[in-house]
Amino acid sequence: MTTATPATPTTPTVNGRVIALAHYAGRAVLERVLTRTGNTFYQSVTLRVVAIADAPIARDKVAADVTGSLKIEESAVHTTIDELVAAKLVEEVLSDGSGLRLTPSGRDLYERVTAETNQISARIYADIPAEDLATAGRVLTLVNERANTELARM
Repeated sequence: MTTATPATPTTPTVNGRVIALAHYAGRAVLERVLTRTGNTFYQSVTLRVVAIADAPIARDKVAADVTGSLKIEESAVHTTIDELVAAKLVEEVLSDGSGLRLTPSGRDLYERVTAETNQISARIYADIPAEDLATAGRVLTLVNERANTELARM
């Protein structure tokens, strides 16, 4: 009598599904952190764009950055900006009315969420060799560039 040898798991090749599974797992982690703050994913991404700007940043620049990153309608980003202003996390600079900056509450929220997600990310990426991370970064950057090129053709 012969017994079948169990199949050995193979390392998956990078493809859309593998990338999507990693993305959605990471996003689910962020969403859980955000749920505790009462903020949404779109708000978090938009808040980050304002937070990392060296000076007040034009509303249109924020909208373009978030639209390009998330591939969503610009109107959705403007709605999100309005939500952040209403929540007093972002304020419009009065000198010209077009610049946005974080309020102290917005800075506090951004720093708290960033600190918590950095700790989680450190656990997720722990013990992955730097060379593997560099290779993954190069591959994913290339995939992103090519996908953006395809989107531009559509």
